Amino acid sequence: MKLFTITNKNMETKNKKQELPKWFNGQVYTHGETVTNPFSGEIYYLNNLELSMYDFIIGSNHILERGFTSSKVVTEMQKGLNWFRKNNVEAYFILLD
Repeated sequence: MKLFTITNKNMETKNKKQELPKWFNGQVYTHGETVTNPFSGEIYYLNNLELSMYDFIIGSNHILERGFTSSKVVTEMQKGLNWFRKNNVEAYFILLD
């Protein structure tokens, strides 16, 4: 049995206020939760805003993988990845890189 470490980060430990960008039109969650990287098994806690953006990125990726190519989806997914790198680089490398 393989054990994984849960990494915790929240807005208080970052000493900066996070905001979702104006272009973001996904669902905004009220609570965060842990997310597991399906390839490495690493687990990371995301706050509500990070989780909202994470789900938006993953959803966009699923749309593109199914062949529904759209320049808007590609652009917004790239913006979402950039937002994630800026707001929680550790979570980005664990979950999205």
